Amino acid sequence: MADRITAERFDPQHLDHVEEGTSLWKDAWHRLKKNKLALISAGFIIVLSLLCFSAPFLPIHSYETQNLAIRAVPPNAEHWLGTDVLGRDLFSRILYGGRISLAVGLCATAVSLIIGVLYGAISGFFGGKVDSIMMRIVDILYSLPFIIFVILLMVLFGRNIYLLFVAIG
Repeated sequence: MADRITAERFDPQHLDHVEEGTSLWKDAWHRLKKNKLALISAGFIIVLSLLCFSAPFLPIHSYETQNLAIRAVPPNAEHWLGTDVLGRDLFSRILYGGRISLAVGLCATAVSLIIGVLYGAISGFFGGKVDSIMMRIVDILYSLPFIIFVILLMVLFGRNIYLLFVAIG
């Protein structure tokens, strides 16, 4: 009799009432949708990032053009965020500065990912003494102050933005 009840209980026709599971991503998305401030902030960051990357194509003032006749002007229709003491448009300077910041962040993340995956794969593949030596090298690099490491790289290899990406990565 117990076998008959168990067989009926697990009959696929009777499993319609079972709740379907959710993935971690779906669960995270549902929790994020409840936080309106987080969604507004994410939208603001996305819009600002798109503006930064499309800055060369927007009809805005040049970020480097100076107009000493106007000097520091408060926000107006021509200069949305005003100008600095040298008469340079602050909105365009923020957008172009954002491009550099986003490029450094994205490239440094990509470099870090590539180096980390390759280094970890080599360490994991060979294991043993090779892994121990590679971990001691990582420990030495972690013990050095980051800014000193970047300054040393800049002194040795010169000022180059691509080297900065590698150093940060």
